[in-house]
Amino acid sequence: MCTLAIYFKVFPAYPVVIAANRDEFLDRPASPPTVLAHNPEVVGGKDLKAGGTWLGLNSHGLIAGLLNRHSDLASSGLRSRGLLCLDVLGFPTAAEAAHYVARQNGAKYNYFNLLIASREEAFVAYNRKGEIELASLTPGLHLLTNVDVDDFECPKISLAYDRFAALPHRLGQAPDPDHLRRELALLLADHATQLDPRSGRLNSLCLHLDGYGTRSASLILLGAKRGQVEHFFAEGPPCRTEFKPALTPAPEALVDKVGADRGKREA
Repeated sequence: MCTLAIYFKVFPAYPVVIAANRDEFLDRPASPPTVLAHNPEVVGGKDLKAGGTWLGLNSHGLIAGLLNRHSDLASSGLRSRGLLCLDVLGFPTAAEAAHYVARQNGAKYNYFNLLIASREEAFVAYNRKGEIELASLTPGLHLLTNVDVDDFECPKISLAYDRFAALPHRLGQAPDPDHLRRELALLLADHATQLDPRSGRLNSLCLHLDGYGTRSASLILLGAKRGQVEHFFAEGPPCRTEFKPALTPAPEALVDKVGADRGKREA
């Protein structure tokens, strides 16, 4: 069960702050954030088995994050949910991307939660029973796992929410970004756990099970100015792996200039 926390319009200098752990089978091949597409330029981790991504951002300042929902009806013959996440990152705005997802046939995918966020708007697309439903996020802190956003019946959300919510109060509305990243990294490394009555499993934010667990972690600070983004990646469990600066998409203006220059050379 992955975990994604989003602070939406909480910090004026950073309208979107994301802290996320990716939980996955340990033998599923994946690569750290890399360039996944151009026009717009897209950066994200790559699932080397199905080719999609679980978390990425593009040069327009659009972020998409995928969390799988549990289902006893899951099928290996359906289209990869990570490819839909990658599709979303081809759009310039959250509203356009959300509208695209809402028009898709949910029966072609296993169940998922898909975060779509920009400086202006944020949505979660749910695929729960083969039908896709959109929910708009209000400004504030929101937590996603494999259930609905801010579902406090989920022990992981109920246990972690107050800890994430305390950060703006402790650090203020204009925190030092280095301090904010350190605090978020500590939260993602937490091993506190309790039993989930719906699954009968013990779940912590940083999860270590036999053959499955927290594979990597990401921090994204999307600045108020276009082209301003900070991206950090831990290529392993955050309890024992350092967050390092990760690749970011080229600013939109630079991408346009490079494309124009390439066109002139090819003409």
